[in-house]
Amino acid sequence: MKIDAHQHFWKYHAMRHSWIREEMSVLKRDFLPENLEQERSTSGINATVAVQADQSEDETLFLLQLAERNSSIAGVVGWIDLCSPKAAKRMKFFSRFDKLSGFRHIAQDEPNDRFLVGDDFVRGIACLRQFGFTYDILVHPRQLPAALDLVARFPEQPFVIDHLAKPEIKLRSRSGWAALMQKMAAHPNVYCKLSGMVTEADWRRWKKQDFRPYLDVVFGAFGPGRLMFGSDWPVCLLAASYRQVLEIVEEYVQDCAAEVKEKIFGGNAAQFYSLKMAQHGLTA
Repeated sequence: MKIDAHQHFWKYHAMRHSWIREEMSVLKRDFLPENLEQERSTSGINATVAVQADQSEDETLFLLQLAERNSSIAGVVGWIDLCSPKAAKRMKFFSRFDKLSGFRHIAQDEPNDRFLVGDDFVRGIACLRQFGFTYDILVHPRQLPAALDLVARFPEQPFVIDHLAKPEIKLRSRSGWAALMQKMAAHPNVYCKLSGMVTEADWRRWKKQDFRPYLDVVFGAFGPGRLMFGSDWPVCLLAASYRQVLEIVEEYVQDCAAEVKEKIFGGNAAQFYSLKMAQHGLTA
């Protein structure tokens, strides 16, 4: 069973998706399960985790509706306002949906680098475990100190770092980032997604070896038991095809044991997100 632990769907709307700049025009269209189907199946990926790209409950419901109609969507990472005093009530409402695994906030865009440890946000995070929800941490390296403080406060809460925390691959810099990721990995409740790398590199001139130093860091820090492959489709299309993104990780682990590959390409995601594969008609 192969799982893509991080991809997106949307019906393009210029205002709602204003983050898609002119140089990203390839993304200015609808991306729905039928658009991914051929790439996913020919790449041997059985299922995916659909992750929010818009900060609204409408987005969460949209992804859950897609998941209900498409068995290949094994889980959904949605959005609610975790800073709201009503966050726990909204979690209770969404807990009725089998495929809702957890939540994410686009913290990378917050002007306050300490957003993740603000009182209101921390109060919301404190409610997640009661309902069995995970939390995806989306940050830039400069925001990792706050992320470290957050995970230290909640040692029982499952967290996952999206996109290796977006290191400066284009600049070939690991300064500061590597040490912070090693500190993050010291918390056993934190996982890391092998995703989003191509869009942090030179979109047109990247080479597979550009990613090895960064993969070396996270493999050394987290080990194969807390890493999971994610395509970041369709955002990855800015720099690479679905197949190319998959091959970067496949080639890096090509000499690893079969059980290591199984964890990275499915087992870890299924465990972290508590994906009920057989229940949704998904079998190896």
